[in-house]
Amino acid sequence: MKRLDEIRSVYFVGIGGIGMSALARYFLSRGCRVAGYDRTPTELTRALGDMGAEVVFEDDPRLVGTDPDIVVYTPAIPPQNRILSMFRQSGAFLLKRSDVLGLICQGNQNLCIAGTHGKTTVSTMTAHILRHSGFGCNAFLGGIASNYDTNFWGHERRLTVIEADEYDRSFLKLSPDIAVITAMDADHLDIYGTEEAMRDAFVEFSHRTRPDGLVIAHGRLPRLAELRRPVATYDLEDSGTDIHASSPVPRDGAYHFDVHAWEWTLTGLTLPMGGRHNVENSLPAIAIAHRLGVPDEDIRAAIASFQGVRRRFEFHMRAPGRAYIDDYAHHPEELRVLIEGVRDLFPGRRLTLVFQPHLFSRTRDFAAGFAESLDMADDVLLMPIYPAREEPIPGVDAGLIAGAMQRGPVRISEPGEVLRWIEGHPVEVLVTAGAGDIDRLVAPIRTILTRQAHGA
Repeated sequence: MKRLDEIRSVYFVGIGGIGMSALARYFLSRGCRVAGYDRTPTELTRALGDMGAEVVFEDDPRLVGTDPDIVVYTPAIPPQNRILSMFRQSGAFLLKRSDVLGLICQGNQNLCIAGTHGKTTVSTMTAHILRHSGFGCNAFLGGIASNYDTNFWGHERRLTVIEADEYDRSFLKLSPDIAVITAMDADHLDIYGTEEAMRDAFVEFSHRTRPDGLVIAHGRLPRLAELRRPVATYDLEDSGTDIHASSPVPRDGAYHFDVHAWEWTLTGLTLPMGGRHNVENSLPAIAIAHRLGVPDEDIRAAIASFQGVRRRFEFHMRAPGRAYIDDYAHHPEELRVLIEGVRDLFPGRRLTLVFQPHLFSRTRDFAAGFAESLDMADDVLLMPIYPAREEPIPGVDAGLIAGAMQRGPVRISEPGEVLRWIEGHPVEVLVTAGAGDIDRLVAPIRTILTRQAHGA
């Protein structure tokens, strides 16, 4: 294993991924030469290019043009990738993303946030409180923090906030001082095989917490009793847990609430973010900041200034009579919580939801769950499955979800059809959701809605 101070150049295969791009930003901040490949240009790859990274979008080894000290890859890269194959054949020093993250965090105090839902928001809130308050931290996040327009930042304090990813068991490379587990709902069954095997990994993750550390876990987790002790539990309004909220009230697009953690109470909090689930997401972040000694008034100010995470209940329009929200939800439980959050903020308003399923395997495994969640909306437009790393599975398409829904015929639409439908059907509350490339529709949808709002 190479030492960090020996690394002068890095090549990333899959540099545009959210976790990979955070590592790329880290090495750029150290003055290293950074290059990489990804399938398509995105805002992330453009930002990396602006920072000095050399990025190519054609899987052609002749375009690599560098002899890196290490090659970092993500397991999501298909095995037939020619650039990765070339590096393997040449004997290059290859590391998975999770190995590099573990290497970077050695010797640091690590706050590792895991869970099948909510981990991006919790980790970003935690890092934001520590940065906004002046306490300081390093951060490797799984989303773009809207306050700072980045998913990575560094600090001289040897404390790191890490979004701990369960995909490919990556989080088992980490050694937390504080470990948070937000949820254990079945996911990534292409990796784990069964729900219980996935839960085994979360239990193992909790036991990687250092001897004097702490696990903070949602109070309704399955197998809670098997997690490493000590465990502090949290829940939105369950006063039987160690950390909970009281009196969360939505008003003017924000939530107002108090937090109780152990023998401590922080009153008068305002979170300018939609969704009661995000009040719940704030609880472990607030408790961690308190445990680290961040003053109450600094926590309160940081929460009030939190602008959220890109594609996590992100508002793109709030106007009289209409609203538009974009979200990363790509699991049935995430969709359910998203729709409940929208209903809480906009009671009685007609909800139109555009959903792009992500992965053939996830659609196959959870079609009935997706259908049940989507039935909570008033109008549903389904897009074709975004395949990401997968090849098609015979018999698996968006129609599998549509056929399981209880409402009438559900429209399965290509992107252009979605835009035309919205143009012809003025909406009250519109939500786009999914982890694929549905975010490319955000700008044109916003243009349509703005035009409608002005009567053009």
